[in-house]
Formats: sequence, C-alpha cells, structure tokens
Amino acid sequence: MDWCKEFDKLAADYLPDVEIAQNEPMSRHTSFRIGGPAKRMAYPKNGEQVVILFQLAEDCGITPLVIGNGTNLLAPDKGVDRLVIETSAAFHEIRIESETVLSADCGVSLARLADTACRQGLTGLEFAHGIPGTLGGAICMNAGAYGGEMSQVLESVTALFPNEGIRTLSLEELHLGYRQSIFTEHPDAVILRGVIRLQRGVPEAIRATMKDLMSRRKASQPLEYPSAGSTFKRPPNHFAGTLIEQCGLKGLTVGGAQVSEKHAGFVINIGGATCADVLGVITQVQERVAAETGVQLEPEVRIVH
Repeated sequence: MDWCKEFDKLAADYLPDVEIAQNEPMSRHTSFRIGGPAKRMAYPKNGEQVVILFQLAEDCGITPLVIGNGTNLLAPDKGVDRLVIETSAAFHEIRIESETVLSADCGVSLARLADTACRQGLTGLEFAHGIPGTLGGAICMNAGAYGGEMSQVLESVTALFPNEGIRTLSLEELHLGYRQSIFTEHPDAVILRGVIRLQRGVPEAIRATMKDLMSRRKASQPLEYPSAGSTFKRPPNHFAGTLIEQCGLKGLTVGGAQVSEKHAGFVINIGGATCADVLGVITQVQERVAAETGVQLEPEVRIVH
C-alpha cells in the first residue's frame, strides 16, 4: 500500500483533529520561496500529537521532516516524499517563569521572544532580534549574530527523541558549538520547548541595542530578497563572504539564484529560482573558492532530500 493512503487512514483514526494538507508546496514554507509539494504536511497543536505523528510515520515506514519557519531550508524542486510536520503555526506560547527566566515553544519567532524579553526588562537576547526563524531552529543551529549566540542564554531544552520519548536536556547535554548541537547530531529529534535565562536590564537601552543591530543588518544584508540567510558556515580563520568576494564571485548568477552583490555570503532568489539554481551557485562558489584559496566552504543551509 502507498504510504500516503496508509497514513491517511491511520491519521483519520488516531488524529482526527489535526489538519493535514496534501501536496502542500514547500515554497510556501521556506524563506527561499523554493520547493515542490510535500506529500503530506501536518499541523499538530501539542507535543502529544507530535509523538503520535512520529509513531504513525514509523508504522508507514517513513521518516518525518519537522520544520518551523523554514528560514534555513532548501527544499527540492521535485517535492518531498515525506510527512512534513509544521510547528510554527501552533507552538507559540511564551511563559514568564521567574524574574530572569523565560520559556517558549519551538515555534516562537526569535523576534517575538526578544521583544518579550525587552518588555520584561531582560537583557541577553538583543542579538537574536533580527535573526529570522523560530526558537527551535535557533537551538538546533546554535544561532548567533553580533557576538551573541543561543548557548549564552539557554538553560535547558525539552525535546522528543523518537526512540527514547520526551527528554529535558541541560545546557551541557545540548553539545552546543558553532552552528551545531545534539540536534544536528540527531536530526530525527524534535525540539518542543526551551528555557532561557537572562539578566535584568533597562528596557530603553535594550530596545536601542536591538534597533542598532537591526539597522546594521539592513545596511549590510540583502533582506529585500528571499534567501536562507548566510549560505555557508564560517571557515576557521576566515569569513565566507570575504573569501567569495575576493574570488570575484559577487553577482554570480545561475537561473534565478545569485550571489548577492550586497553581501557575498548570501545566495538570494532574484526571481523564480529553483533548488537546482541555488545548488548550481553553491557548487560553483565552493569550487572556485577551493581552487583559489584552498578553503573548503561548507553549506550552513540545510538541504532537504
């Protein structure tokens, strides 16, 4: 039996209240605005439903793909023959746990979380205000900018590990490093909630810092075009954008994908770009930079298969 038919039957029996879309375009769920249809996309409302969705997927012999806002994803043009579990729609609760501690669901945007912290007079999340995406993705990639990163503010994370159930991990257990965590080591795990510990500050000063960082971001990054943020990880002792610019690759274009002329570290969708176009640009950049500098650039963008 086709897995979709089997899954639809099981979902109707066990999750009748969960919205499940058929052949949902991934381009609607990625900041690149690229990607063909996902065979099934589910929108669970709580962790229990995520657990059941994983069990149903296992029963159907498929591996789910969990996404938030899709700000670090490049989805294939042919689509995704998988169950996609979308968490940004319903997982958006923020709780004030104490004077200096917040907790938030995986689908909460970093911008909203930083705004909430500012209103509470809590400092430490200013760096996150302009980072697109959700808390779940930021934890997974240990997102950072302007000298700050998630490892500086995270206290614990609750996640679903398909073979172990739901666990709460301490900061030490998260194995946070540069754009990596226990969740990049275990991509089948699902981040459900994070606890953030901050410090008391002055709301006006916090807001001023956030505005300053946002203005710097707008001045230096091609935010007017769809992209997945920085395309490549920072290589040791180098900056990817600087290497790419030194190799004369600003403006390199394949189809609708281009190395941004504003910031060479970004591959952008200048109109109608396909996954193949973006991969073509990435490959050419990697080959040229390696040939001219000896540095191997590794994509920061998560390429979905």
